[in-house]
Amino acid sequence: MELKGKVINFLGDSITEGRKVVDPNNRYFERIKAKYGLAAANGYGISGTRFADQKVPSIFPTDDIYFASRIDDMCDADAVVVFGGTNDFGHGDAAIGEFSDRTPETFYGACHDLFTRLIEKYPGKPIVIMTPLHRTNEDEVRVKHGVSVTLKTYVDIIREVAEYYSLPVCDMYKNSGLQPRVPIIQERFIKDGLHPNDDGHAIIAERLGAFLENL
Repeated sequence: MELKGKVINFLGDSITEGRKVVDPNNRYFERIKAKYGLAAANGYGISGTRFADQKVPSIFPTDDIYFASRIDDMCDADAVVVFGGTNDFGHGDAAIGEFSDRTPETFYGACHDLFTRLIEKYPGKPIVIMTPLHRTNEDEVRVKHGVSVTLKTYVDIIREVAEYYSLPVCDMYKNSGLQPRVPIIQERFIKDGLHPNDDGHAIIAERLGAFLENL
């Protein structure tokens, strides 16, 4: 994909918003804009947000503005990148559900709902799905509606549903090189074990930029 002069929308959570980044211009999508000469890199990141709808309202109402509910407010673009899912594991209360679900009340359903809405709004345009990054507590077992899950549960579902729609997956869980349970990686790139710093965003930009360029 030729990136120069393109408009790309980036839908995400606190990582896309830039939590723990000192200079907003160092966010991964701003770095991609500068390196590849994008006409615009529109950041639609809201901290705390999830793929799935929340049953019990969160302390912070903005956490419950789930991804698909924001699509109507996104501008036209040549491509869209989705980067989320870690908060569904971290503090979402939605059930995992089944592959056949199609509403945002379960995680499976939320993935289907999000991806189909994006396809309907941007037909024929590249829609890239990024898997969550590793986090220090990723192996903690959470029981949600009777089902035991870890972060990998959500990663696998994102991959599965994206494949169903033939959407390209930029697998940051597999290929980012950012594993904060390795002390040197946490110290240099993800100090709080979840949110990449400026240098961490540089790595994300490098991986994602190359992926987009090769579409």
